[in-house]
Amino acid sequence: MSDYRNAADYREKIKKLLALAESHNEHEARAALLKARQLMAEHKLSELDFQDLNNREVKKIQTGITASKRKNPWIIDLSNVIGENYCCKAYWSHGKREQTRHIGFVGFEDDVEICITVFRYAVDCVLSEIKRIKEKNSCYDNRYVTELCNSYGLGFAVGVLQAFRKQKEENEKYGLVLVVPKEVLDGCKGMKKENFRANVEENISRREYERGFVNGKAFNPHERIITSA
Repeated sequence: MSDYRNAADYREKIKKLLALAESHNEHEARAALLKARQLMAEHKLSELDFQDLNNREVKKIQTGITASKRKNPWIIDLSNVIGENYCCKAYWSHGKREQTRHIGFVGFEDDVEICITVFRYAVDCVLSEIKRIKEKNSCYDNRYVTELCNSYGLGFAVGVLQAFRKQKEENEKYGLVLVVPKEVLDGCKGMKKENFRANVEENISRREYERGFVNGKAFNPHERIITSA
């Protein structure tokens, strides 16, 4: 009887957290959803056990963040890494003959909102460090400084990928496997996928790449989101 009551208790708690995730207070909603997913991982459950996916709509939302092969190309890699780890797919669009790519995500609305929050935070972390790199190396020519900045950003994106892989391994211990839902993949059909590849890998600063990699591995967006609430 006690096991049944405990199961009922945590299921009820998860239901309440998922309901709170519908709050108009965006910080409160995101914190509640993250806590609900933590409990679901611990008890080998998923949102499929609590929600009717037929009533959830796939959204395509832009982030307001841009990148190009010349300016912050690492943002493209970072968007792919974060999207895949928040049950979303990253995409980028641009006008005819436009070099700038506008970054967005496709997914269920609550997933996309969290994904964008994490993505913006990650980009801010890199841009803050890039600002310091530029200040520290202001005596050098712009081409060299850009090489340093892009090397740091690329290393950070790869470090975040490693951090998420470790997190995925830990989640799998609880039986929770996060994948991009079929509905989201279906929503991406017909979207032209451009092969975006900059030359940043050909002109890498190993020192800045390694610094970015270390900081990317230490990236933990959950604490930031919960603290904001």
